[in-house]
Amino acid sequence: MKKWIMILLAVSVIVLTGPVTAISQGLGVILGEPTGLSAKMWLGTNTAVDGAAAWSFGDNGGIHLHADYLFHKNDLLSFASFYYGLGAKVVIINDLHLGVRIPLGLVHQLENAPIDIFLEIVPGLNLIPSTGFGVNGGLGARYYF
Repeated sequence: MKKWIMILLAVSVIVLTGPVTAISQGLGVILGEPTGLSAKMWLGTNTAVDGAAAWSFGDNGGIHLHADYLFHKNDLLSFASFYYGLGAKVVIINDLHLGVRIPLGLVHQLENAPIDIFLEIVPGLNLIPSTGFGVNGGLGARYYF
């Protein structure tokens, strides 16, 4: 079990730090289900990769790791960008739970600061060890370097 946790943490660090060609990278927090650290890496003006290392309260408590590929629609709303995407999640309770995520959200970039505020809802499909539907969501903020 410890071996799997170390492998998943190493993969998460690689995914969250991303390629050198990324436009900007942000680090912050997400509050909700799950609650923890959030990171985002912009790949272009409309695409990004985000992820989190967090604690899940709804899954009997457990470590929650996820990574998503996101598409942003910047011209739909005047106050925020709408995003959607596809991702994967790993939840470690007593054993490994794997699933698929479909994030939907709004993100607002502050005008005079390198900070964004986001709100998301994430329907998902649990695949391993059993199949089931679930929903995650949260409110968060990130600081961009």
